[in-house]
Amino acid sequence: MIIRKLGEHEQPPMDLLLLADPNRSLVEQYVQRGSCFIADKDGSAIGVYVLIPTRPATVELVNVAVLEALHGQGIGKRLVLHAVQSAREMGFQTIEVGTGSTGVAQLALYQKCGFRMTGIDRDFFIRHYDEPIYENGMQLKDMVRLSQDL
Repeated sequence: MIIRKLGEHEQPPMDLLLLADPNRSLVEQYVQRGSCFIADKDGSAIGVYVLIPTRPATVELVNVAVLEALHGQGIGKRLVLHAVQSAREMGFQTIEVGTGSTGVAQLALYQKCGFRMTGIDRDFFIRHYDEPIYENGMQLKDMVRLSQDL
């Protein structure tokens, strides 16, 4: 598996991106504003993430996704660590990420990769999504914000 930046004329892997964020309109907007990276295995995208500059010296990691059949194999961790290294190489000083408060595995992953919690955006998923999202048997309402100094 290699992790590489999506080519200029390549289409982003929407099937993967929509696994992490079901709002197609939002996904299309931030993919246009950011840099999309894919985990490529034998010519197929098996994972993805996007980096979006948000403020001077700060970038946000959004939409980390791995094919569901490949969960639990460390691909997500490799993507997150690659994102941190890419952000550092691009000259950013801080990397941020937001994830659902019901995503216990995601929260643990980001913390294992050096991120620390910085806040909660209450009702984020109520305000920004037309349909309710359920995860781990709970309605997703709040976004947990995390960051890491580079």
